[in-house]
Amino acid sequence: MASDQENSQDANAPDDTSEKEITRGITIMKSIIRDRDKAVTYNVNWNADNQLIGSNAAKLASYIGTLVRMHIPITATRWSNKELGSAKDKIWTEILRSFNIEDTTIRKKYILQLAGKRHRGWRTFLTNKYLKDKEKKFVEYDPEYPVKYAIFITEEEWVAFVAQRRDENFKKVSATNRERASNPTYAYKKGRLGYARLEEKILDETKSDATSLPPHVLWKEARVGKDGTVRDDVQHIYDECETLSQSISTAEDQENRSVLSRALNVPEYPGRVRGKGHGCTPTSLYKNPRRRNPSNQEVMETLQALQAQVLQLQKDNERYRCMEKCSSQLKETSEKASINCQNKFPEGISSCQLYLSSPTYRLVGKGKVHNTSGDLLHHRPLPDGHLKVSVDVVLDKDALLPIPDIVSETTLLRDAIGSFVAWPLDLIFIDDEVFAQGSQQLSQKIGSRQKNKRDLPVTYLPKKGAFVPRYQISLETLVDSSDMATAGAIRLLDMEEDIFGYSCTETIGKEDLEHIFRHQELGVGVIHTYIRFLYDNFMRGNDQLSNRFRFVSSSLVNKALICREPDSCREYLVKRFMASSTNNLYLWPYNSGCHWLLLAIDPLKEVVYFLNSIDGEWTNYPDMKQLVDTSIKVFRSQRQARVPRTKSSNITWIKVQCPLQRNGIDCGYFVMRFMREIINMNQIEIPITYFDEYKCAHYTRLQLEQIKEELCQYFIVKRLISI
Repeated sequence: MASDQENSQDANAPDDTSEKEITRGITIMKSIIRDRDKAVTYNVNWNADNQLIGSNAAKLASYIGTLVRMHIPITATRWSNKELGSAKDKIWTEILRSFNIEDTTIRKKYILQLAGKRHRGWRTFLTNKYLKDKEKKFVEYDPEYPVKYAIFITEEEWVAFVAQRRDENFKKVSATNRERASNPTYAYKKGRLGYARLEEKILDETKSDATSLPPHVLWKEARVGKDGTVRDDVQHIYDECETLSQSISTAEDQENRSVLSRALNVPEYPGRVRGKGHGCTPTSLYKNPRRRNPSNQEVMETLQALQAQVLQLQKDNERYRCMEKCSSQLKETSEKASINCQNKFPEGISSCQLYLSSPTYRLVGKGKVHNTSGDLLHHRPLPDGHLKVSVDVVLDKDALLPIPDIVSETTLLRDAIGSFVAWPLDLIFIDDEVFAQGSQQLSQKIGSRQKNKRDLPVTYLPKKGAFVPRYQISLETLVDSSDMATAGAIRLLDMEEDIFGYSCTETIGKEDLEHIFRHQELGVGVIHTYIRFLYDNFMRGNDQLSNRFRFVSSSLVNKALICREPDSCREYLVKRFMASSTNNLYLWPYNSGCHWLLLAIDPLKEVVYFLNSIDGEWTNYPDMKQLVDTSIKVFRSQRQARVPRTKSSNITWIKVQCPLQRNGIDCGYFVMRFMREIINMNQIEIPITYFDEYKCAHYTRLQLEQIKEELCQYFIVKRLISI
């Protein structure tokens, strides 16, 4: 009985395969580990289709298989499972330690997709070796735990893996796939070489200058045996591909089915190119993604875009009609324009308001009108019925220019801030006060000055215990008693080379001072004057502060110039950065068109501090951010700085939680106070929550008045205004 029992057990046991057992050890790529410990790395190459090639390609592929077996459990059924994210990152990190590969999205995607293939192959190997017999059928007995691979597989994982593979649904899928792959019509005969390395081999042997081969050529070569013979059916497919390629364009090949898929009469699968191998996609082969039918949402978005274009064309048509009226002296004007039209403008430079009459009559901006004889606009005569205007403030961000700027190709008013444009006479309105003063006789102005000396503005009448803006009152009295009271009068303030990196002269007009007195929006002249105040009172004679803090000119780098002349803006910033040999913080008041904000840039550490008093993000200013990032990278290159690979494309932007304004006009005053507090703290690094000494939710009116008092005192001390 015992003998029968033993025979029964032997009959159910698998055949002895000890003599057929592969004697090679486990592949763990010890040589790569040893080289890694010696800081030796391997170079890898990529072909024109972003596929792995070169002498180290096979070594990398094997190493990927080793890392997959080490970090990915065999029970993982879906490679896209988010739970595998940390394990995939480990694989990618280990590969970067041993192979010189760019740390980019496209390279990481390729490597991890290859790792997914290795994982599926590893699971298939275990299934075929331990769970199936010679006929490739699943065994009924419990397979033994593969002790040989114990460093990769725990006993618990093995039990769970066997249960997964014995699932009836899996067996059905496995049988279907095995049947489909058992007898291919056109068998691949190049083993582990792969399409990419096969292409590399052919190009090397033929010494061709080409960088890539057509898919049907590779497909044919991959089916040539060791004896070099080509089967008739393979040759027939190749010949048909050659014929089709003469009659089908590349665009049609991409849009529908490739030449090879047509000849084989098989469907085309998304995300791959038949006959090119792993990693080659329609995007990499055709240099643009494969077309597809648009979704309903995309159709609606396209329709809305077309409607917007139609409206824009209607606006342009109306605008050009308005231009024709202006060129004929605008004999017929709207009722409002007729009432408010100034027939005579004071000579010189005057503060003005800018209107448009189409599609509605409205105020769109503020600026200065330059009424001087023989004045030119961009070296060209002004059109009839127009004057030269400089744009300071934009009130309607969508407003179009009456006449597009041909030189800069500017069509929007917001892109013309800081530059000169032509504006129709009947749509320019001088401030009543300025115009009246411009038309008075000298004797009348003297009398007016004497009156202003005695009478203070109502807004300045002090209450008991209230703050009295003495310097503002004194300066306003000086202005009204000097030639600055006349329209178009200006003062020039020299800006030394140390301030902005070049010598220049800042122009201050009466309207700039009025903006301070009336607490209105500030122009670049006032901001630059305060920078000169900071330089004279804090940094001049103080080597530590003058070496630590620098300024960027808002006249040379602003929204309008970034759009029109980005190269000159970048050259100025790079030149400014190159002027220092130690860590500097560059303070740049940036005007986005309707708003002032402050950038504090440390180019050596590649850190940008973003201080915005309306709590906006730097992503709202893409042109500005791109300019700063590009300038820092050029600066990095010119000083030949070595940056870690992980940081090479990352410049740190920090949004500082600075005080916020509560109205639409305080931004310029906030920027001036930000600069003063940064210099006063004497720190290169700005805390993300701002300085404890100045931390608050909002600046009070008194804190802003203190800035204005400093400005007015500076005007008086510098004797910029005198009777």
